[in-house]
Amino acid sequence: MSVSWAGYRRARRRSRQAWVVLGALAVSVVGATVWFFTAGQFIAAEPAVSGPSEAPVFDAAWMKPVTPPHQVPPGNAAAVLENLAVKGRASASDYDRSAFGQAWQDADHNGCDTRNDILRRDLHDVEFTKGSKCKVAAGTMHEPYVGLVVRFVRGADSSKAVQIDHVVALGDAWQKGAQQLTLQQRQNLANDPVNLIAADGDANQEKSASDAATWLPKNKTLRCHYVARQISVKAAYGLWVTQPEKDAMARVLDSCPQQQTVVPQ
Repeated sequence: MSVSWAGYRRARRRSRQAWVVLGALAVSVVGATVWFFTAGQFIAAEPAVSGPSEAPVFDAAWMKPVTPPHQVPPGNAAAVLENLAVKGRASASDYDRSAFGQAWQDADHNGCDTRNDILRRDLHDVEFTKGSKCKVAAGTMHEPYVGLVVRFVRGADSSKAVQIDHVVALGDAWQKGAQQLTLQQRQNLANDPVNLIAADGDANQEKSASDAATWLPKNKTLRCHYVARQISVKAAYGLWVTQPEKDAMARVLDSCPQQQTVVPQ
C-alpha cells in the first residue's frame, strides 16, 4: 500500500510539472503571435528609409543671400537650441500666406524667382525651358525626405511631384514670433535658401505646418541636418520653440552631438 501511494504521488508531481511546461509554452506562443500581428510583421514589411544626410544650402555662383534680422549663429546646433526662447503657440486664426509677401518672387534680385533658384540648386542634370536661363524644365534628385531618386519634369500635373518645402513652415513661424517681424523680414524668411528644400510632393503635403514635435523626415539620416536647419532659421529670425518641439529637437541631436548649425556659404 505504501509503495502504491508513493508511486501515485510521483505520478501527480510529474503531471503538475508537465502542465507547468505546457502553460509556459502556451504563454510564449501567445506572446509571439501578439508581437507578430502588432509589430513584428510591420518591422519586416517596412525597410528602413535611407537617403542623403544633408540637403543643399547655397550656391554663390549664381545665388545671392537674403538678409535675416540676425546672423545664423555658427557652432554647435544643440547649444544654439538652448538659447532659443521657449513659449506656447500664438493663435493661427489670423494667419495668411500673403503676410510673407508674394510667393516665389525674386527676393535675392539675381534675375530668377525663388522656386526656380531652389530647383536649380537641388536638382542634377538641370534642363531649362527654351530661351530661359532661369525656368527649370527638368532634372533629377536624390530626394532628401523619403530617400528616393526623383525625376522632375515641368508640367501642369507633373510639377507637383517635387515641391519646395519651407523647413520652418510659414504657418509655424507665424505662431512663434513671425507676427512681430516686418513684412520685408517675413518675405526674406519665406525666400531664404536656408529655409527651403526641394522635396517629395507627398512628403511636403504630409508635413504641412508641422514642427519637429509632430513631423520628421522618414529618411532618418537627414534628421540631424533637418533639425539643425530649423534651429538655424529660428535663431536667424528670432522665432521661438514650444517645449515639445525643443524636446523633439534635443532627442534628434542626442544622436549627433557634433552637429553644427546650417549657414549659407
